[in-house]
Amino acid sequence: MLIKEFRVVMPLTVDEYQIGQLYSVAEASKAETGGGEGVEVLRNEPFEDVPHLGGRYTRGQYTYKKYHLASKVPAFIRILAPKGSMEIHEEAWNAYPYCKTVISNPGYMKDNFFIIIESLHLPDKGDKQNVHELPPDKLKLREVIMVDIASDPITSSDYKLSEDPNRYESETTGRGPLTGKWISRADPVMTCYKLVTVEFKWFGLQTRVENFIQRAERRLFTNFHRQVFCWIDRWHGMSLEDIRTLEERVREDLDRARRTGEVRGMRAETD
Repeated sequence: MLIKEFRVVMPLTVDEYQIGQLYSVAEASKAETGGGEGVEVLRNEPFEDVPHLGGRYTRGQYTYKKYHLASKVPAFIRILAPKGSMEIHEEAWNAYPYCKTVISNPGYMKDNFFIIIESLHLPDKGDKQNVHELPPDKLKLREVIMVDIASDPITSSDYKLSEDPNRYESETTGRGPLTGKWISRADPVMTCYKLVTVEFKWFGLQTRVENFIQRAERRLFTNFHRQVFCWIDRWHGMSLEDIRTLEERVREDLDRARRTGEVRGMRAETD
């Protein structure tokens, strides 16, 4: 088991981030879907009376998705695993500002593989030490990683000039570009505390795969939050009702795209 906590500081309010995150998840899904791969949304509905983080968060939006992603996993897994096994299930409980996502592979790995992502969004600069209230044994295993969306390196294949916080300036809010020690100057500011717990039980591959997954999560968080900020003029001012309408439209688009076209989106890095 590998536990890492990624802290992503954003020049947004906590309320703004809720809209920006939901908008960007919908838009990013389209970029990852095509040619038989991508995202299939099976359920997207309200939930109640499901306690999270000590019972403080009990209601919100539940989503259940399947990811068809043969090209998104490392080659050494594609060689060993049977055809059709690269279908990942994702359940998410969004009780904002708290969210929990559970990723599994029930058709093949069953209880031997899971990723749990617990996110808490707070109006600070990432300086709280145990927001997820981990017990001492898990706290000893946890590694904290600060993610700077403006200065952390990204791969050349991921880079887009239009999604570079160093160069982007929002016409709507006047925020950006994010340069130098921008975090110390940011106002408003908030942090996404993302606790990622990975377990992959496969003799001879466990450490290698768990490290690969954590690297992939950091890459995903960095790229995604660069998009959230650089797309601010697209989503700023939208309401939750606007987002739900967008999500339903995107769901229909994803179903069509997955059946046609070419494989799209982020591929697995060479291990």
